[in-house]
Amino acid sequence: MGILKRNVSAQSSRTAVTIVARGNRMQGDLHLTGKLHVDGELEGRIESADDLAVGRQGVVRGTVRARQVIVSGVLEGELHCESLHIERGGRVSANVCSEELIIEPRASFVGERRTPAQAQLVHLEPEPEQNDSNCLEGLDYHLIDSLPDRITLAREGND
Repeated sequence: MGILKRNVSAQSSRTAVTIVARGNRMQGDLHLTGKLHVDGELEGRIESADDLAVGRQGVVRGTVRARQVIVSGVLEGELHCESLHIERGGRVSANVCSEELIIEPRASFVGERRTPAQAQLVHLEPEPEQNDSNCLEGLDYHLIDSLPDRITLAREGND
């Protein structure tokens, strides 16, 4: 009695999940059609047509493009996604281009977030060092000078 069937296709209607397990370290460019879950360490350029989850022990550094990103561990670099959810204990230090940003209590976000619409509002000549795929390309950085020095976020409800 065999486990593998000869007439079954390797393709499935379900999305494949790629896992970088705890204790593993990967470096380089990843192009995925399915979901990615990182509990180890991953550094480089990551492009996924689906979701990315960074587990509590996970660390991701580099440029990331994914549909939905959920961070319980650490994400550093540049992020392009539809939705970013930083869970309790998660830390994101990145320039983010996303439609939606959710930061739970006791989570950390350090960086800048723009929506895709904001990223296309103002066009400046890009500097030679800039990457053409950068979500923040063409922004008028002089607007930053008009921001207050300190912003305090108030939380509604009890924790």
